[in-house]
Amino acid sequence: MSIETAKTLNKLNFKLNLSRKTKQFLSTFSGLVVLLVIFSMTNPNFGTTNNFLNVAVQTAPIVLIAIGQTYVLITGGIDLSIGSNIALSGVLAAMLMKANVPVPICILSGLISGCLVGAVNGSLVVYGKLPPFIVTLGTMTAVRGITLTITQGIPISGLPDSFNQIGTGSTFGIPNPIYIMLLCVIVFGVLLAKTKTGRYTYSLGSNFDAARLSGVNIQKSLIKVYMISGFVAAVAGLIMAARIISAPPTAGDGYELDAVAASVIGGASTMGGEGTIAGTLVGAFVIGVLRNGLNLTGVSPFIQKIVIGVVIIAAVFFDRIKRKD
Repeated sequence: MSIETAKTLNKLNFKLNLSRKTKQFLSTFSGLVVLLVIFSMTNPNFGTTNNFLNVAVQTAPIVLIAIGQTYVLITGGIDLSIGSNIALSGVLAAMLMKANVPVPICILSGLISGCLVGAVNGSLVVYGKLPPFIVTLGTMTAVRGITLTITQGIPISGLPDSFNQIGTGSTFGIPNPIYIMLLCVIVFGVLLAKTKTGRYTYSLGSNFDAARLSGVNIQKSLIKVYMISGFVAAVAGLIMAARIISAPPTAGDGYELDAVAASVIGGASTMGGEGTIAGTLVGAFVIGVLRNGLNLTGVSPFIQKIVIGVVIIAAVFFDRIKRKD
């Protein structure tokens, strides 16, 4: 395959994906609307403004980690270390706050720690030539172990009010986590859809050989993707610590599954090459609305897991059917 052919193939794949993305987004959004209508009709408390804000606040961390997972899934990989990264970033920032380090520096340190975990993941995948599943499974366990070790398993509480306002405060009646969530959606959505970084990310999952032949820096691009995943996980970790005014070392446990679920429901393919941040946002809210609606109707948390599991399987099933068409 010549370099010119590779470049042409990359552009063609990118254009074909645009129509698929639009169809997938509309399909997922329609499903969300149906859920909203059903729960609004079955429970009068669901359709209130306060409840919608509550759903948005609870879903914000899922949206954030799903953004990073979407980037990784598009390249054909997966990041299982997201939950552990949430805990480490929150704990590290909290420990520095307890040591009277200025809050902005503490927040920056938490974000840097998330990026570093992402860089380690990406480097092991690129230079170690190891499968992303194995790499991030290993770092998931190691990072969680580090977090538990430095805290001795004890949550860090007594955080300053200036930090807690990130999670508990509001601006113009809208909780602050919602603003942070929307800012990340816009920034990383534009980055994926409108920039060279986004085109390279799609090309890695659509046709790896064509991407390499067309001049894409494979190593740099993959490491950058995993660093993005680590960064948004750290943002989620800081928000969660600020919301509960504490940084438990067990924070984010199981959240990697929510990230995969939101991404897949939103249209990201487990086989790589497809996914959008807008779709991921809707996918995360499908999970958030499902949980909230089922909670309000008194459905057992155990049954809720079954329902969400079925939704994930259905999303993957329809993705496979779509690819065969």
